[in-house]
Amino acid sequence: MKYRILTLNAISPRGLERLPHERYEIGNELERPDAVLVRSADLHGTVIPDSVRAVGRAGAGVNNIPVAALSARGIPVFNAPGANANAVKELVLAALLIAARNLCPAWDFVRSLTGEDKVLDEAVEKGKKRFVGFELPGRTLGVIGLGAIGVEVANSALALGMKVVGYDPLITVQRAWQLESKVEQALSLEDLVGRADAITVHVPLNDQTKRLVGEALLKRVKKGSVLLNFARAAIVEEQAVLAALDAGRLHSYVCDFPSNALKRHPAVIALPHLGASTAEAEDNCAVMVADQVRELLENGNIKNSVNYPEAVLPRAPGTMRLAIANRNVPNMVGQISTCLAAAQLNIADLLNKSRGEYAYTLIDADGSIDAQLLQRIRGIDGVLSARLL
Repeated sequence: MKYRILTLNAISPRGLERLPHERYEIGNELERPDAVLVRSADLHGTVIPDSVRAVGRAGAGVNNIPVAALSARGIPVFNAPGANANAVKELVLAALLIAARNLCPAWDFVRSLTGEDKVLDEAVEKGKKRFVGFELPGRTLGVIGLGAIGVEVANSALALGMKVVGYDPLITVQRAWQLESKVEQALSLEDLVGRADAITVHVPLNDQTKRLVGEALLKRVKKGSVLLNFARAAIVEEQAVLAALDAGRLHSYVCDFPSNALKRHPAVIALPHLGASTAEAEDNCAVMVADQVRELLENGNIKNSVNYPEAVLPRAPGTMRLAIANRNVPNMVGQISTCLAAAQLNIADLLNKSRGEYAYTLIDADGSIDAQLLQRIRGIDGVLSARLL
């Protein structure tokens, strides 16, 4: 059997190499694909065939993917958390240095000068006082969101001699282990912005984080602080930032999301969405998501899905595997087990995991599971998808 992978963007060859040619057919115009790989292609409004078993995003954000609709069809959506963390971290640190030393306005000033070198020298000496900055050691960086990127930014800022205070009520055990012990915990967002000389945002965009940094929070910032946003544009309320800059509460705003209002402001440095724009990040993201999609297709295992629980079960030798996505309702495993028992099939191993309103079950059964039995399982109320591996 060959799996068919539909690519809707140029995916790094390093990632596609993880899908062996003898087992995978890859193309951008395939019919009845088993999985879809994307980077920036917008899938909202796109017809996703019934044959699709997984959608993989070679990046972190999944705003371009109709996750809720796919969840209801039992289709896991994968992303690549942390694969671009180093690229974003380096850009954040560069932005912090640029803002601290006023490098962009200073560069614009020099580029605007005219005349002979002697005249230029005099103008430089006279004008450089306008661009006096500050050094990072001893200053405090506030990190909002301590996921893969936030942790790397926090640890690197410590290495530069900064003090670091972080806030993330949802920090995972894995990220907590990676975080340097010298990073202080903020009690709240208001506590963080009141202590920080620079603030950087590293949270996903959702209903809870939209306009997270708005007028109320910006009124609490330490006067003259720097705000960095390399997460998502809508996390920061644009008009509130411009007002804080005009009032002198913020020294500067550096972001990866230009708009006409932002690019015209002298205290804003707006970059063209460069966060993950490195060859290494593209390779890392593609490799990670290709591995995840392959593991789902070949073994039914789920890792780094944004909509279904992590579910990894080693294959029991000599068995057939069922992979079932279902709504998280009572007695689902019992009904599935009853179907198998009625067919006189023994369960060699079983894993059931839930996440919110959805659940996922892997069953290794002794003996043969025929199409009729599979159809009975698919007919159970609440089962969204079921397939045999």
